[in-house]
Amino acid sequence: MAASDYEVFDERFRSCVNRTSHVERLWTGARWTEGPVYFPAGRYTLFSDIPNDRIMRYDETDGSVSVFRSPCGYTNGHTVDRQGRLVSCEHGGRRVSRTEHDGRITVIADSYNGKRLNSPNDVVVKSDGSIWFTDPPYGILSDYEGHKSDSEVGACHVYRIDPQTGDVRIVADDFVRPNGIAFSPDERRLYVVDTGATHVADGPRHIRVFDVDDITRSAGELQVSGRVGIVEHAGLHQTSVCPGAYDGLREVAPQGVVAGVATVVSVVDRHIVRPGLAEKVTAVTGLRSRVPHDQLVVDQGLEGAGHQRAVDERRRSARHAGD
Repeated sequence: MAASDYEVFDERFRSCVNRTSHVERLWTGARWTEGPVYFPAGRYTLFSDIPNDRIMRYDETDGSVSVFRSPCGYTNGHTVDRQGRLVSCEHGGRRVSRTEHDGRITVIADSYNGKRLNSPNDVVVKSDGSIWFTDPPYGILSDYEGHKSDSEVGACHVYRIDPQTGDVRIVADDFVRPNGIAFSPDERRLYVVDTGATHVADGPRHIRVFDVDDITRSAGELQVSGRVGIVEHAGLHQTSVCPGAYDGLREVAPQGVVAGVATVVSVVDRHIVRPGLAEKVTAVTGLRSRVPHDQLVVDQGLEGAGHQRAVDERRRSARHAGD
């Protein structure tokens, strides 16, 4: 990357910059994309094109992009469980689902205490098999990325699904709009994004950190503690957090210091692929690559009100980046 493509706030950030890499457009044609997840055995990446209600598949062996599933329940975030199965958050289905090896779809969670979830947004699987996900209302606010409906749970929470019993428990209940979610590499910390500013005046737009080792139970609900506000959207690189923000991809040190930002393309979501693989970046209308590196990055857009303005801004940025 050229020096103009990144800004250094902390000298530790320089070691994260590959000055010989470049941005290359691989595919275009989406409304806005999110939820990248990589399958190493098949050497392909799946990602959501939410408003078009489809999951796309990028094949790294020949560079082709095809539709993996449509309709798909307006899926948003994805991850892979310990058995190599696709786990997805469905806005339209208001559920967390799993795609089995034979293609069958299993519903993992669609309600809490008998009330339908809002619209699960992002998901991560811990090494013990538990599934943790966020549940903001973006998919029920309109028919653009789901189906307009009222919230039955009446709030926006972070949940944990027990790997043995399938019980769904609340782990954090004081978010405005819980969004991106990720564990630290040692799983001792949980990072959760709150994008409350999208719909609430002076709402939060930061990452909060939870100490997973300190879990208490209250009124039948799990609670994780040790909260610290940081910045915006989460992903992980070694021991640091790499949030995507509207000004680019940021590197945040474990202490919460923003070390730097790569401004070459506007991104707000990120997924580790594997060492040695080119970094895939999906801008709002397509797929890009930064070669070489080891991350996958997706521009997920701004959900709900104000989304079109964000889309227009990112389209202009994408055109400039592609010049």
